[in-house]
Amino acid sequence: MPDQHHASPPLVAVIGGGPAGLMAAEALANAGLAVQVFDAMPSVGRKFLLAGVGGMNITHSEPYPAFISRYAERQDKIDALLHDFDADALRQWIHGLGIDTFVGTSGRVFPRDMKAAPLLRAWLKRLRERGVVIHTRHRWLGWNSDGTLRIAYPQGELQMQADAVVLALGGGSWARLGSDGTWQSLLAERGVDISPLQPSNCGFEVQGWSQLLKDKFAGAPLKNIALSVPGSAPRKGEFILTAQGVEGSLVYAWSAAVREAINRDGRGRLLLDLLPDRPVDKIVQALAKPRGSRSMAKHLQGQLGIEGVKAALLRELTDQATFADPQALARAIKALPIELVRPRPLDEAISSAGGVRFEALDNGLMLKQLPGVFCAGEMLDWEAPTGGYLLTACFASGLRAGKAVVDWLARCR
Repeated sequence: MPDQHHASPPLVAVIGGGPAGLMAAEALANAGLAVQVFDAMPSVGRKFLLAGVGGMNITHSEPYPAFISRYAERQDKIDALLHDFDADALRQWIHGLGIDTFVGTSGRVFPRDMKAAPLLRAWLKRLRERGVVIHTRHRWLGWNSDGTLRIAYPQGELQMQADAVVLALGGGSWARLGSDGTWQSLLAERGVDISPLQPSNCGFEVQGWSQLLKDKFAGAPLKNIALSVPGSAPRKGEFILTAQGVEGSLVYAWSAAVREAINRDGRGRLLLDLLPDRPVDKIVQALAKPRGSRSMAKHLQGQLGIEGVKAALLRELTDQATFADPQALARAIKALPIELVRPRPLDEAISSAGGVRFEALDNGLMLKQLPGVFCAGEMLDWEAPTGGYLLTACFASGLRAGKAVVDWLARCR
C-alpha cells in the first residue's frame, strides 16, 4: 500500500526493458509518476532489436476482425487490450517518435528504414527526457519478507521499496536475450496461477529423416507450396527442411495447432500440398501421360515441375505402391502427410505460449494474489503468429498495465 504522506510522486518499479515494460514506463511517466526500469541485460530491448534484424515488422494492416482472430482462444482478452491501442494507434505512436512507416505487399507494417534500432533510440531518448531512469544489469530476484524488491546488480544486491510494480519479464524463448522464464517460480511461490511455458512460432521434429534426405537437402526451402493441419484450409507460403524436421514461416503459422495435437495425441501432422495451384484431376492427367523410357523422377519434373527437395520429400514420404499409381500419387502430391513428434526446444522458438493466466489478473492486469503488482507482455498466457501481432499485443498490454497502475495508486492515496 502506498504511503499516504508522500510529498514526492509515487515510485513505480518496472521489471523488464522490452516493449511492454517500456510502454508501461511511458504511461507512468506521462502521469507524473517516478519510474525506474530494471533489466537484467547490459542494454534494454534486446529481443526487440533481434526481431528487427530481418526487417522490423511492427504490426499488421489487415482489417480488425481478421487481426483479432490471430489471437485464437485469447482473442477476447487481447481485444480488450487493443481497444485502447490497436494497430493504427501503434503506427501513430511510432510516427510521434519521428519514425515513418509503410505497409508491405503482405499487409505487414514496417518502419520506413526497416530497422528497429532508430525507433528504440528515439523512444529511449523520450523516456529519459520524461524522467524515466533505466538500470541495466539489474536482475529481479523476488521479494524480501517485508515486501521490498530484491534486485541483484554487479556490486551486490539492492533492496527497493516501490509503491507499485510492473512485471514485463517476457516468455521463455531466446534466454540469451533476457527472456529466460525464471520468474515463473517466483510468482508460483506467491500462489499466482501460471500455465507452463511452451514453444510457439517454432520448428518441429520428425521421427527421423533418411540420411540421404538430410545430407542433400537439410536447409533447403520449399517454396510455392501450401500447408494445412487436418480439417483446416491450406495456407500458401514456404518453409525449410531441417536435419531434424521442418521450420519456417508457414510452419510457425500452424505451430499452436501442431503443438496441441502433440500434447494431446503424442504426434501432430502437417499436410503438404506441393502444387497448390493445380487441382488433383489435372495432376492425375499429367501423371498418366506416357513417360516412355524416362524415370518417374524425370516424368515428375517434366510434367509437373516437381524436382529437387520437393521430389526428394515426395519420395521420402510415399511408398513404392503409391508411386506406381497415378491417382494415389496425385493425392499424395496434394496432401503429403508430415508426421511431427515434438517441437524444437523452447529457447529456439520465436515466442512462447503459456504464462500468467488472465484469470489470475484483474482487468488492469494486476495480480489478484499480489495487489500493486501488474503484469504485461509475453509473460501473459497468450500467443499469436508472426506478422506484427506479437509486438502489437505487447505494446497494448504495457500501456494497459501502466494506466492501471496510475488508477490504482490514485484510489489508494
